[in-house]
Amino acid sequence: MMIDSKLLVCAAALCAAMISVSAEAKLYKWVDKNGTTHYGETIPPEYANSDTKVLEKNRLKDRQDGFDIKQQEDSKVDPEIAKAAKEAKRRDEALLNTYSNEKEIDLSRDRNLLQVEARFNSYGTMLKSAKESLVDLHKESDELTKKGRKIPQSLTEDISEAEVLVAKRQKELATSQKEMEAVKARYAADKQRYRELKGLEPKK
Repeated sequence: MMIDSKLLVCAAALCAAMISVSAEAKLYKWVDKNGTTHYGETIPPEYANSDTKVLEKNRLKDRQDGFDIKQQEDSKVDPEIAKAAKEAKRRDEALLNTYSNEKEIDLSRDRNLLQVEARFNSYGTMLKSAKESLVDLHKESDELTKKGRKIPQSLTEDISEAEVLVAKRQKELATSQKEMEAVKARYAADKQRYRELKGLEPKK
């Protein structure tokens, strides 16, 4: 009778151990080359590197080559693309919050152009003056040459400085011209985007 009790205790312990091992076992799911879905505690070697699913503690997780698929997808997102998308969204929100109609966009453009055009006109006037001074210096130099007289060092230096100033004014004028074009292009793009966000028909 004592022996039977011991056997019963051992059998119960062995059964509990088997249940514990079974509870910790993982159940895998994979699809073979014919498209058939299989389940099992082990994966055939030929499918070890293919997309699988593993059941862990009653939770099904996607697996691919040993990595979580969501983590893989996140890692594929280009930071620059994400940053650009975020910035584009910010600009759209600012556009809608700043203007209530297209006329306001035109008014804002005109106000900005006034400042740029003022600089452009100023550079144009200074360039004209610099060119006139350079012409006068060259005339003076030519007259001395015709008379057979030596050109003073000071006149030569004045001509060089005048040429440098003309080049500087031309560059400033060109930069101002590009700035005006950029302002117009920016507001034209804002206006077009505003119409898109508002669902308005594009202007012909």
